[in-house]
Amino acid sequence: MSAFNKIGAAMPWRLRRYGRAQHRKYVFWRAMKRFLRDPGLSITERSSVLSDLIYGWGNEDWSALEEYLQGCLQHAQRAEGPILECGTGLSTILLGAISQQRGNVVWSLEHHPLWGEKVASALERYGISSAHLCIRPLKDYGSFTWYDPPLDSMPDGFSMVVCDGPPGDTKGGRYGLLPVMRSKLKPGAAILLDDASREQEKKIAARWAGELRTNYDTLGSRKPYIVLRIPNVNQQMTPY
Repeated sequence: MSAFNKIGAAMPWRLRRYGRAQHRKYVFWRAMKRFLRDPGLSITERSSVLSDLIYGWGNEDWSALEEYLQGCLQHAQRAEGPILECGTGLSTILLGAISQQRGNVVWSLEHHPLWGEKVASALERYGISSAHLCIRPLKDYGSFTWYDPPLDSMPDGFSMVVCDGPPGDTKGGRYGLLPVMRSKLKPGAAILLDDASREQEKKIAARWAGELRTNYDTLGSRKPYIVLRIPNVNQQMTPY
C-alpha cells in the first residue's frame, strides 16, 4: 500500500474524498505540464502521461481510455485540416493543445451545459484557444437525434472526426454525424468511432460504410475503435 493510501485509510471519508480530489488535481497539473512540453513524446506507449491525465481528469468510466485516446492524438498530429469532435472531455483539451502547437483548430460539439463549462474552464486554465466549443441541446432530425452544429460558422474541409457522442441511448446513437456533417468533411477525412465493441456502434459503422461505399477498420484490443475514411468520390446524401 502506498504512503498516500495508508494516510487516506486513517482519515474520515469526507477528508479522504477531499484528499483524493486534491491528489487528482495535482497529478493532472503535473501531467499537463509534461504533455504541453512535448505532446509527441507524451503519447508513446512508454510514457505514463496519458494514464496520469485520465486519472487526474477524474472521469475514468466515461473518458476515452488510453488506447483510443492515443489513437486520436496520433491522428491529430498528422491532421491536415480542422478537427471535428463529437462529445467533449479530456480529449478536447489534448486535441486543442496539439492543434494549437500545429496551427490547427478543433471544433467540439457538446449538448450538456455543465460538462461543457468544465471543459471550457480547463481550456482557459491551460491557455488553449484553438478549441471552439459549441454547446447546444441535441436536435431532433426525425429518424435520429444529434448535435445542432453552427454549420454556417464552421470551416469546410474537416480532416478528422473524433466521434465519442452523443450518448448511446440517444435516438439513432451516433449515426447523425454523416448526414449532418457530410458536406463539411474533406475526401480522405478519418472518422474515429469509439466503443467499437458495442453492437450499436458496429451497426452504425456498417451503415456509414454502406452509404459511402467504403470499408472500415477496427483497431485496438483493450479499447477497440473504428477508423473509417471518407472516399474521394463525392456521394449524394439527403440534406438536413
